[in-house]
Amino acid sequence: MLALRLTRVAHPAVQLRRLLVAAAAAGTGFLLLSALGYAMAHPDHSPAALLRLAWCAIPLAATVHLAVAVARTDPGTRPRPGLSALGLGPARLMAVAALNTVLACTLGSLLALAVFLHLRGDLTGMPFDGAAKDFLAADRPLPLPAALTLLTVPPVLASTAVALVLRPRDLPGTPGRNPVYALLGARRTAGTDATTGPRPTTNTRLTGHPAPDTAQPRQPAPDTTPPRHPADGAPPTPVSEIPPVPATADPAPTGLPWAVAVLAAGLAMESYAGVTETSPHTALPGGLATGPVGVLVGWSLTALGLVLAAPALAHLCGRLLQAVRPGALRLLAGRVLMAEATRIGRPLGVVCAVTSAAFAATFLHGGGKHPGGPLTTLGGLVVAGCAVATLLTTAVEARQARAGTTEALLRLGAPATLLRGAAALRTGALLALFGPFTLLIADLAARPLVR
Repeated sequence: MLALRLTRVAHPAVQLRRLLVAAAAAGTGFLLLSALGYAMAHPDHSPAALLRLAWCAIPLAATVHLAVAVARTDPGTRPRPGLSALGLGPARLMAVAALNTVLACTLGSLLALAVFLHLRGDLTGMPFDGAAKDFLAADRPLPLPAALTLLTVPPVLASTAVALVLRPRDLPGTPGRNPVYALLGARRTAGTDATTGPRPTTNTRLTGHPAPDTAQPRQPAPDTTPPRHPADGAPPTPVSEIPPVPATADPAPTGLPWAVAVLAAGLAMESYAGVTETSPHTALPGGLATGPVGVLVGWSLTALGLVLAAPALAHLCGRLLQAVRPGALRLLAGRVLMAEATRIGRPLGVVCAVTSAAFAATFLHGGGKHPGGPLTTLGGLVVAGCAVATLLTTAVEARQARAGTTEALLRLGAPATLLRGAAALRTGALLALFGPFTLLIADLAARPLVR
């Protein structure tokens, strides 16, 4: 009931993001049912049916990625002070977020089932003059348990991923987080003097009188208390009791060497498989591309390399913005981009990988007619839409994370045009760096397929 109430009273922007998850789950569910229909219509082509089912993993992964991004930006499942007293601790909020994801994905799966049954003619007759009966197996009875099993895959995977990402990370025994650990530390230091070390102990149970005090005479501790300001009403905290300030420098992402290695391996595999005539060939479902298996595997490796390289490239872009005597605008844009490189880099890398695949598909067909059929178009729309929606949702999450910094800058007198200019400068710098890089990788990855 709590998840239903949070879903009902949520902000319209939050509802829109949940509807995007439902739409992605609907598209993925329809693709899974279409693979089932192809297997029913062609019982003698089991390898082709398995290939179609395997390629459904790409839109499924895109749907799960979008669901996780939407759950992380949901304000209804964000921990707040005082909620633990009401029974809404981190674990309960994680369960609410997972349940919201299940509700959105289940809605999409039911929509996919209704559209699939309608196109098969099981509800109101065969639409579109029976144009969809060939790949939906309209002349055969639908195995309902198999269809329901396929439709439960998106909700289960999405909710599991949300639970893993939002799980509580305050483990017992962690210094500074567990109150029991802090209490034990306080008791341990209670019997220790700050100036002379451990206090001398007496053994009156064995000797009947206190043991002689052999400790060194106490020396007065140096006064490390800073001078008190006359306007202060309370005594200041001694310098020795002030905890050290943690470092605020943003570490650079360390995945660039692995990304370069994966990119080089993918391009080398494509080049080798493209010139070898004895390598086995295969075709993507829908006629999107046809070529050696090694070329397609290398193509996948280049896409993975783009995803791995994106955070480091975003961090480098932030450093370049601050080069050569930066002003306030470039300094603010560069520092924010460096701080958010890891968070926004992976979704940006996924968008670059999808753009690279779309450019390569267009390059293969010479910019002519659209490749593939309706299912290929639906799969491409699901993957591309999820990638762009995930990137925009992650940008919203980053904006929420730096809301306190933005308010502090506005209180200090920073104009709003400065913040908007910094956001526009970050977007332009990312486009200027990732655009040519993505097109270059796409061109190198598509050339072995046209030989």
